[in-house]
Amino acid sequence: MPVSDSASTSRDPRVADVRRRLEAAHAASASAPEKAAAKLAAQGKLYVRDRIALLVDEGSFVEDGRYANALAQGLPADGVVTGRGTVDDRPVIVIANDPTVKAGSWGARTVEKIVRATEMALREELPIFWFVDSAGARITDQVEMFPGRRGAGRIFHNQVALSGKVPQICCLFGPSAAGGAYIPSFTDLLIMVEGNASMYLGSPRMAEMVVGEKVSLEDMGGARMHCTVSGVGDLLVQDDAEAIEMAKLYFSYVPQNWRSPTPSYETEAPETPLTRDSVPERESQPFDVHDVIDGLVDDDSFFEVKALFAPELVIGLGRMGGETVGIVANNSMVKGGVLFTDSADKAARFIWLCDAYSIPLIYLADVPGFMIGSEVERGGIIRHGAKMVSAVSSATVPQFCVVVRKAYGAGLYAMGGPGFGPDATIALPTARIAVMGPEAAVNAVYANKIAEVEAAEGAQARDAFVAEKRREYEEDVDLERLAADLVIDQVTEPEDLRDELLRRLRYAAHRDRAFATKRRGIPPV
Repeated sequence: MPVSDSASTSRDPRVADVRRRLEAAHAASASAPEKAAAKLAAQGKLYVRDRIALLVDEGSFVEDGRYANALAQGLPADGVVTGRGTVDDRPVIVIANDPTVKAGSWGARTVEKIVRATEMALREELPIFWFVDSAGARITDQVEMFPGRRGAGRIFHNQVALSGKVPQICCLFGPSAAGGAYIPSFTDLLIMVEGNASMYLGSPRMAEMVVGEKVSLEDMGGARMHCTVSGVGDLLVQDDAEAIEMAKLYFSYVPQNWRSPTPSYETEAPETPLTRDSVPERESQPFDVHDVIDGLVDDDSFFEVKALFAPELVIGLGRMGGETVGIVANNSMVKGGVLFTDSADKAARFIWLCDAYSIPLIYLADVPGFMIGSEVERGGIIRHGAKMVSAVSSATVPQFCVVVRKAYGAGLYAMGGPGFGPDATIALPTARIAVMGPEAAVNAVYANKIAEVEAAEGAQARDAFVAEKRREYEEDVDLERLAADLVIDQVTEPEDLRDELLRRLRYAAHRDRAFATKRRGIPPV
């Protein structure tokens, strides 16, 4: 319809100019430029807005600060997309780097947008999804974005304030360099894309310049290294879409914030229920504890975390009766299920996470204890073990210790044993609780006597002496005796264990959450 003469004469050319410039700025961040799009495709990456579209419910995303740094050339939205949307109808904050803008690097407006988004999350107690793909700070902008009260440090400060208040979930699609590497490390869950994701405080080139080390990016800070060696990464995935899918799946297990309940779902019976054949009766025979976990949780509901790191201990979230539970389980298939420094760290952080979000914990103990030897002592096994024991002790959520087979020494303590006030200690008939195994105990107590008997009477007499002392030791720690002395609350067959735990979880749901009156503990980290 043609514009009337009166309308055209009332138009202000300055407004038309503003509209034109705003439209151009809006279009600049709507899609990747042709060259940048080709680079993303070559790397197997999605554009930042396509990533967000995969995450949030259709039509729900509301963006803030789209025109940030619009007066500068080549910096649409200043390299980061922030806003809010819903994921499965639950409101969330999204902070997503745009790697097509100066490699996703940070300028002053980038930092301000991220700080505002985290402030919004604190104010409204909303979960944050971090989509990280950034080369770090722009050195040219360091004075504006680095040192001040609203500089980059404020991001980390706010993340720490958010920790345990709301879920923070990070998908690392590309680099997370220098100080920016701390953003993923402060989140609850870090998902890394193999071949693209990396984290490092200094690049390989910088390492060569400063410390004379020649190392590849993958070896120093690659996704697989961090998910298997350093333990910084939680999940290793193959592409952007899988990362986002896993982030949404994890979100389905955790609450909106620390005050909210976890989402509830329909109960689904395990595909393969536990039987008396599920757990080998001989403690020397290793088996995969995943089979026990799958027999306890609702069908196909176990979400394992850090599966590639310290696999002698299995941790993860599952559902029982449609409700979220946390599982901490020794796996005798790996290193005999012995606890090491890494497995203790792995357990402690997971226990803290469950305690923060009111997720009950189930410990499946089949543990010969903590590793011994000069190497682990020099590595701080006592300090790391104390960290795990500290986490178990201070957790106020419902906790259940299930002694599957052996629970020896401090391993019993670390796995939520009776001394730490679990809601119940439940044993399978295959269970054994002792300071150490019979063979080690007899050798420790009677080493000199064994040598004397062998020297005086021979090997046959020695074997008979050892067998008698083992029998005496096993009688001393007999399962029925432990139950009679109230060390154990219940002895349950494997096929009844799920129902036993479901009943006890229901009864413990409203337990007191107080631990001790003080400002805070001092963890042995």
